Amino acid sequence: MKKVLIANRGEIAVRVIRACAESGRASVAVYADQDAGALHVRLADEAIGLDGTTGADTYLSIPALLEAARLSGADAVHPGYGFLSESAEFARAVEDAGLTWIGPTPESIDQLGDKMTARRIAQKVGAPLAAGTDQPLSGPAEAVAFAEQHGLPIAIKAAFGGGGRGLKVVRELSEVADAFDAATREAVVAFGRGECFVERFLESPRHIEAQVLGDGRGGVVVVGDRDCSMQRRNQKLIEEAPAPGLTDAQRATIHDAARRICAEVGYRGAGTVEFLLAADGTISFLEVNTRLQVEHPVTEEVTGIDLVREQFRIAEGEGPSLTETPAPAGHAIEFRINAEDPGRGFLPSPAVVDALGVPGGPGIRWDSGIEAGDAVQPAFDSMIAKLIVRADDRDAALVRARRALAELRVEGPATVIGFDRLAIEQPEFATDGFAVHTQWIEAALLPRLEPQLRPVPVDDAALVRFPVEIDGRRVMLGLPSAVLAGFAGAAPAAVAAVADPAELRAPVPGALVRWLVDDGATVAAGEQVAVLDAMKMETPVEAHRAGVLVQAAAVGDVVAADAVIARIG
Repeated sequence: MKKVLIANRGEIAVRVIRACAESGRASVAVYADQDAGALHVRLADEAIGLDGTTGADTYLSIPALLEAARLSGADAVHPGYGFLSESAEFARAVEDAGLTWIGPTPESIDQLGDKMTARRIAQKVGAPLAAGTDQPLSGPAEAVAFAEQHGLPIAIKAAFGGGGRGLKVVRELSEVADAFDAATREAVVAFGRGECFVERFLESPRHIEAQVLGDGRGGVVVVGDRDCSMQRRNQKLIEEAPAPGLTDAQRATIHDAARRICAEVGYRGAGTVEFLLAADGTISFLEVNTRLQVEHPVTEEVTGIDLVREQFRIAEGEGPSLTETPAPAGHAIEFRINAEDPGRGFLPSPAVVDALGVPGGPGIRWDSGIEAGDAVQPAFDSMIAKLIVRADDRDAALVRARRALAELRVEGPATVIGFDRLAIEQPEFATDGFAVHTQWIEAALLPRLEPQLRPVPVDDAALVRFPVEIDGRRVMLGLPSAVLAGFAGAAPAAVAAVADPAELRAPVPGALVRWLVDDGATVAAGEQVAVLDAMKMETPVEAHRAGVLVQAAAVGDVVAADAVIARIG
C-alpha cells in the first residue's frame, strides 16, 4: 500500500493521516463542502472534494468515495470509524475496484455487524449471553410479547449499527411499542436499515470491551480491555484501560470469549468485542464492532501498540506484530471533547472554535480534528477532539487528568469539559469502590449541571461551484458563498425583526424526523412535540408555552438552529 484514501473526516482522519506519514505512505483526504478548510484536509498529502453538504452525498456515498480513490490514484482505503466503516457493501466495492480494504473481510462484517448473527456465533462458542431474540422483530407486538415473557427492563436494538443509535431501553410495558418505532426510525436514518431485535436489559451494568487483532486465518490476539461505562444516551464519554476492578476470572472470561467469537469467523484486522457486566457479576456479550474504536488510544497508551499501524500490517498480509496479550503498563483515561451542553441534556452545540488552549506535559496526548478558527459542523458528529492521559497507575492518572482538564480551554461552542471535571471528582469514580455504570450520568449528574451560553450558529458553508479554464483545461472551482458575496460587494443582511413570542424554534440544527402531536393540537408548556435528528442523536423539541400548535415545517425538512418549526398561539 503506497497511497491510502481515508474515507472519513475529523479526528480519526487526522489520526490515520499521521500513521500514513510515519509509515511512509501518502494520504488522501476527502471532504464535504463545509470541511474544505478542515484540519484533515490541510494535513493530508492530497484532498478530493465530494461535492455535497450532507453525509448521504459525501462520506456515506460509495460512488463518490470510489471516484475520489480513482482520481487520486489511491491503492487502499481506510474507513476510520462511523460512516461506512462497518459497511460490507463498501468493503466489497473497494475490493471489487482492485483496492486494498484496511479492515475485516466483507463476510466478517456481514456476520458480526448483524447483531443477531453475532449472538448466534456467541452462543455457538459458549460466550456468556443474556436472554434475547436472534431474529428481527416483525413489529412492536413481538417486542411486547418478549417483555411479557422475560420481564422488564428490555433493550430494543438496531441489528445493523452501533454508537447508541437505534437503541431504546424500556422499563414500562406501555412504552414498548413506541420505543420499537423510535428505534426502527433511528436505525433507518443512521444505517439505512430498520431491523431491530430485543434482549433483556441488565440494570446498571458496566460496559467492558476487549480490543482484538485478527490475522484473517483464525489467529486472534486480545490486545487488552477497556471500561467504557461513562455514557450518555448510550454513547461513551470517558473510557479507560485497563478496565478497573475486574477479577482475574472476569478478565479471563471476557478475553477468552472475545478471542473465540472472532476466531470463529476468521477475523481480520482490528475489532472490539463488547460486554456488559452487571452489578451481581453477570457477564453478557453485547456486540462486535468491526472497526477501530474511538477509544483505541487508551489501549495504545498502556501497551505501546500502534493499532492503526497494525491495521496496515494486517491489510498487507503480514499479520499482527504480537502473538499474546501484553501486560498493561500503567493506566490511561480518555475524555471525548464533544461540542455539547451537558446542562441542556447534552444538546449539540455547533459553533466556531474561537480559541483553543491544549494541555501539555508528561503523559498527555491530544487527538483532534480542529484548531482555533475551525467550525464544529452541525451536519456531523459533535466530537471535536480526545484528551488522553497516562500515568503509572489509575490514581496517578486521575491526578494528571485533573491537571490537564484544568489547562484545557475551548471557546465558542459549549463543551463537556466542565462535566468531565465534575465527573472525575465523584466518589463513584474513585479507584477504591469504583461504581460507575452506563446509566450513572443520567441518574446522578444530569440534575446538577448548569446550561452554558448558546453559541453563535455556524454559517452555511456550502460551496458555489462554477467552471473555469486554466491552461486550456476546464476545471470546476468551488468557493464559499460568503466569499462570492464579498466580491459582489453584498451588504450584510438586515437586522432581523423582533421575534414573535408564538414561534417555536429548533434548539439544534438537524432533520425533522417526527411530529409527536397533530397540527392544530392543544399542547402544554414543556410537552414534547417534535423530534430532530441532530449530530447523530435524536433531540426532542418541547413546547415553550401552552396553546394551539400550528406546524411550520414538515417531516424530512432540514432546519437550522433557531429556525421556526411551529407557532403556538
